[in-house]
Amino acid sequence: MSDDVLTYSSDRKGVLTPRETPQDREREILSLRPETIADYVGQEETVETLRIAIEAARLRQEPVDHVLFHGPPGLGKTTLAHIIAHETGGTLTVTSGPALEKGGDLIGVLTHLKEGDILFIDEIHRTPKTVEELLYPAMEDFAIDFVFDKGVHARSHRYRLRHFCLVGATTRVGLLSAPLRDRFGIVRSLDFYELDDLVGITLRSAALLDVPIDTEAAAELARRCRGTPRIVNRLLKRVRDYSQVRADGRITPTTVDAALKLEGVDDQGLTKLDRRYLQTIISFYDGGPVGIEALAATLQEETDTLVDVVEPYLLKSGFLMRTSAGRRTSESAYRHLGIAAQQQGLF
Repeated sequence: MSDDVLTYSSDRKGVLTPRETPQDREREILSLRPETIADYVGQEETVETLRIAIEAARLRQEPVDHVLFHGPPGLGKTTLAHIIAHETGGTLTVTSGPALEKGGDLIGVLTHLKEGDILFIDEIHRTPKTVEELLYPAMEDFAIDFVFDKGVHARSHRYRLRHFCLVGATTRVGLLSAPLRDRFGIVRSLDFYELDDLVGITLRSAALLDVPIDTEAAAELARRCRGTPRIVNRLLKRVRDYSQVRADGRITPTTVDAALKLEGVDDQGLTKLDRRYLQTIISFYDGGPVGIEALAATLQEETDTLVDVVEPYLLKSGFLMRTSAGRRTSESAYRHLGIAAQQQGLF
C-alpha cells in the first residue's frame, strides 16, 4: 500500500488552524484520542447513534452500516472512525480523497480489506469522479466491476469484496454527489463543542500529559480554542511548554493568557488572520457586504482558506454575517476590535 494512503491534509496557518498539522500526529498528541465510545466527550446525539449502530451490528455479527461525518475540521471525525474500528474489532485503513488519484489506487485499498474492516476516507468530497463511481458498487453490493480489453473484445468481470464499513468525512457536504451521499446509511453532522465539554477534554488531556492545571485555567484555555478539540489539545501543549520554561510548571489562567498572547490568540480565540479579515471588511468595504473573492484578493489569501478555516468560527461567534449580497461584519465585531460602529452610523 502506498504512503499516500496514510496522508492527512495540513496547511500553514499556525496553531489555531482546525486542519491537522504534523504536530497533531506526534505520539503524545495521538495518545490523547479517546479509544472507546465511552471516553468520547461531546456530540451526544452522534455518539448515541453510533453506540446503537455498533451494538446492533455486533448482535447481527455484521459490519456497521457506512457512515458519513460532515462539519468543520478538527471536531473528531477521524477520532470517531478510530473508535468505530476499536469497538467493532476491525482494522482501520486511512486514506483521503485527493490521494485516490486513479481507480487502481482505490481498487488496491479495497481488495486488501478483510471482513469487518473500516475504510476511512477523509475529504471524501475531493475524490475524483472516476474513482468515486467505483465506490458505488463497492458500497452497495461489496463488489468491483473490471472491464478487460477494448472494443469488440471487451468483457466485464465482477470481483467480490469482503464486507467492510466505509467511513467518510467532509467539511463540505454540499460538494458531495447525491449518488454517493445516498449510499451512506448513517449521516451525522458534527458541530462546534460547548464550553463544558471542552473543559472536560482539557482536563482529561492535561491528566494524560501529566500537566498540573486548575479548572479555571482549563476554562480559560477552552474559551480560546474556537470550539474545537484538536485546537484545545494543541494550545494545551503550547501552554505547557510556556509554564515549564517561564513559570513553575503549573498551568494557571495567568500562564494561559501569557502563552496565548505569544501565539497571537486573543480572549475570544481570534487569530491575527481572523482580526485582519474583520478589519479588512470594516476598513476597505465599510463593514460590507463584500464578496469572498474580493476579500481573498485584498487579504492575499486563498478563498478556500477563508471559507474553511476563518469563516466557520466567525459565523458561529456572531462576528460575521453571510448574506446573499456578501459578507458583513456584526456590531459585536466592531466592539471586539474597539471600533466605534455607532459613530459611523452602521448600526
